[in-house]
Amino acid sequence: MSSININKIYNHIPGIALLFVVGYIGKLLEPVLSGLTGVKIEYVLIAIVLGLLIRNLVKIPEIFNPGIDTYELWLKIGIVLLGARFLLQDIFKLGGISLALIIGEVFFATAIMILLGRYFKLGEKLTTLLAVGSSICGVSAIIAAKGAIGANNRDTAYAIAAILGLGAAGLFIYPAIGHALNLSDNAAGVWLGISVDNTAEAVAAGGIFSEDAMRVSTLAKTTRNALIGFVVLAWAMYWASRGAAKEITNKGQFLWEKFPKFVLGFFIFSVLSTLAVFGKGDITSLKNLYQWFFLLTFAGVGLRTSISEMRQVGLRPFVCGAIAEVAVTVFNLIIVYAAFIYLGL
Repeated sequence: MSSININKIYNHIPGIALLFVVGYIGKLLEPVLSGLTGVKIEYVLIAIVLGLLIRNLVKIPEIFNPGIDTYELWLKIGIVLLGARFLLQDIFKLGGISLALIIGEVFFATAIMILLGRYFKLGEKLTTLLAVGSSICGVSAIIAAKGAIGANNRDTAYAIAAILGLGAAGLFIYPAIGHALNLSDNAAGVWLGISVDNTAEAVAAGGIFSEDAMRVSTLAKTTRNALIGFVVLAWAMYWASRGAAKEITNKGQFLWEKFPKFVLGFFIFSVLSTLAVFGKGDITSLKNLYQWFFLLTFAGVGLRTSISEMRQVGLRPFVCGAIAEVAVTVFNLIIVYAAFIYLGL
């Protein structure tokens, strides 16, 4: 191993250590705060709030940033390991329901965002990025769409900031709404998975509701993420037809490049679990392992949420996005509630 690679590893250690400390403190405070308040407060929420406070009240030295930025890596590894907690029949049942609901959500979110984008006089490509981010998987979808539709850096930054801000708000509000409506863990998990845009926030929102809801929200969000290539391809072809983006010559290669590979890992672990490759002890060990990875992720969500950066974007993208998010969330709640009532899940 070269000295350059070793230095790269060392550069990540301080930030990863900070993720661990913040997440572990959240874990330690869970029984304390729950006992003091008389209300069950999940460690997920505590870790995120601690990270938020540190990020927005203290100037974090640059040395921590490379390691903090690894939180999405731990998220993806955690999701892959979580696949072992699902048998294929669970994926086909809950994942199939989620997929049907997601398709409706994608069309509704896209339509409402386009209408609002025109009303608020946002640029067409900014509107496209907001539509992609709100319908599929937040920041990852926006980044995937940027080059495909030829969007500029300014519109991309605006869209990312708006989606991050709205995702942070939903992270705290949606689980509370789910509890107020007495949603089951399965219903809440599906609703959160198809409503919260960014994968880390969707997993965290499920975790704030309950551990079982987190499993289901992760499955629903993973199903949603699998559609990213198709949605981005559709937009790329639309803009190419207008002469405002590069023509897609190999659609199969494009889909593979945009496809989130951790989805395959999740599915592979589910197949292995279905084939009884893992024993009960193995499943328990994998559960403990992915919970530690998610702990780093939740701390990273807070440590990477800057309120001051979001303020710089201006009101119009936020207001437009907020109205669309509320409409999509209500729409999703109605279709999820109806699906679970009629299917009896």
